[in-house]
Amino acid sequence: MDEPKGRLTKDGIRIYGEADFAGMHVAGKLAAQILDDIAQHVFVGQTTGELDRLITQMVDDAGAKSATIGYRGYQHASCISVNHVVCHGIPGDKKLKDGDILNIDVTVIVDGWFGDTSRMYVAGTLSRKSERLIQVTHDALMYGIEAARPGNTFGDIGHAIQTYVESQRMSVVRDFCGHGLGRVFHAPPNVLHYGRAGTGAVLEEGMFFTIEPMVNLGRPETKVLADDWTAVTRDKSLSAQFEHSIGVTAGAPEIFTLSPAGKFHPTYR
Repeated sequence: MDEPKGRLTKDGIRIYGEADFAGMHVAGKLAAQILDDIAQHVFVGQTTGELDRLITQMVDDAGAKSATIGYRGYQHASCISVNHVVCHGIPGDKKLKDGDILNIDVTVIVDGWFGDTSRMYVAGTLSRKSERLIQVTHDALMYGIEAARPGNTFGDIGHAIQTYVESQRMSVVRDFCGHGLGRVFHAPPNVLHYGRAGTGAVLEEGMFFTIEPMVNLGRPETKVLADDWTAVTRDKSLSAQFEHSIGVTAGAPEIFTLSPAGKFHPTYR
């Protein structure tokens, strides 16, 4: 990568240098480690507020910072989205019931670098339909990551995700997307999880961004509740999400948020 460090493309996407990958790996690994460590605390009767308290403690114990505490007034170190909550679920007094599925999303800052990842958990016994939704969502993310190669477009990533999900008779949420990150939480580009192949900005080595498809068993439409954060499926169907932070290289993309314990999915066995 001989591009000058910090160059912006014509689409406003920052190109990071080779040395910057190391910082992203450190931040991403911590976020993934926290998601590994929280798994044992997900059980029937547990509250999402207690899960968030434990995550806050883990961030503090690591000497890192939460990217979400204080972000636009948000007061928690995680978003925890249960069942038909699509994303941005606020931790609180809600007790997990048998069969509940939940996404836990954590972003940490380590030495100025942002590590952002989420994955799915289950309280108690996983139903067959939930298991299938979670599997399809995970696989859709991996198809999207596979498409993240230089010379491809962001439309290729969205197309790979959308075509797979719809072939499984599920739907991709269109109201929320992935994003660039690095030394900031959110930056260009918007990474759509649907789209036409060959459209959008062209990927280059040194681009850092998240891919984080949200997949519904029912229709794709969502609505945001009165708290101005929590997004739910309009038809109350179950929703799942997985998220990795990645960096584009000459070959396969580097995933910054791989699970140290190898349990990104399924994380609950």
